[in-house]
Amino acid sequence: MKGRGAGMEGVPTASMSAGDVAPGKYAVLVQGLTRRFGDFTAVDGISFSVERGEIFGFLGANGAGKTTAIRMLCGLLAPTEGEAWVDGFPVVAAPEKIKRRIGYMSQRFGLYDDLTIQENVSFTGGIYGLSRREVTERGDLLLERLGLKDYRRRLTSSLPLGFKQRLALGCAVLHSPSVLFLDEPTGGVDPLARRQFWDLIYELADGGTTIFVTTHYMDEAEYCRRVSIMVDGRVVALDSPARLKQQTGAGTMQDVFLQVVGR
Repeated sequence: MKGRGAGMEGVPTASMSAGDVAPGKYAVLVQGLTRRFGDFTAVDGISFSVERGEIFGFLGANGAGKTTAIRMLCGLLAPTEGEAWVDGFPVVAAPEKIKRRIGYMSQRFGLYDDLTIQENVSFTGGIYGLSRREVTERGDLLLERLGLKDYRRRLTSSLPLGFKQRLALGCAVLHSPSVLFLDEPTGGVDPLARRQFWDLIYELADGGTTIFVTTHYMDEAEYCRRVSIMVDGRVVALDSPARLKQQTGAGTMQDVFLQVVGR
């Protein structure tokens, strides 16, 4: 399985051009990606690749530039400089195609509290152009897997946070995206719910979905095949959790993170 285990493969350098690396080979390919807001540089020339089917951790302190980078990769924000491809499509030239091929779960719950679980699923399916039959079949399967089938007629506003996060994940993968972007998906969720959430992520990765995830829980970084760490808009470390711990002499990813960010 590509989602778990160690190894650092296929990482492009900032000096590579698009002709050196075939964008379609990777789920995500980033070369010199930069975003400025006036005089402030939020993302500063980052370069990396993510293999298909990989669980890739995108770490960094608040304000490091993670969310800005994800918004560019999702076609929601235009880069100032650099290039990036998602599922083989360039983020500058084909943002709408990318939006159709990815799933995105933001930090904040983005579904409708005044709709039931079933209505949120149906609404999401309509946005992605799924037929009524596809929505019914895929929705029933997802709600069963997420443990939400018995609650499908409940208003979303009445759900505990862990259930809301499951629903958000289900809606993000309803259209079977190639790449799933998760921006701090387990924030505020209890440890048991977090573990269950990651079991679902493993299932998706086993099925071939590429997972691109940010988190502030360093124990979750251990679940990723590789992790990068951003500081002040730059990627300053990128490798498997095991190798990062070996390189820094740290016993946990928490210690690795503190060393890298502090350095």
